[in-house]
Amino acid sequence: MDDAALMATWRLMRGEQELFAVPRVAFLRSVMLNHWYHHRGQLTVYLRALGVPIPSIYGPSADENPFA
Repeated sequence: MDDAALMATWRLMRGEQELFAVPRVAFLRSVMLNHWYHHRGQLTVYLRALGVPIPSIYGPSADENPFA
């Protein structure tokens, strides 16, 4: 996707009513990435419930001992 396509306006519509409009890059950055972060959090909960050590994603996890 080139810069022009990323800067094109993305609109959320309900029928003919525009609910909001933002540049496509802002939609991808805020809405989509936040959605993915949410599901990453869900995945860590499921892994922890299964007893699987959680890998570090953004720094060490609680399963890693920095002093070991």
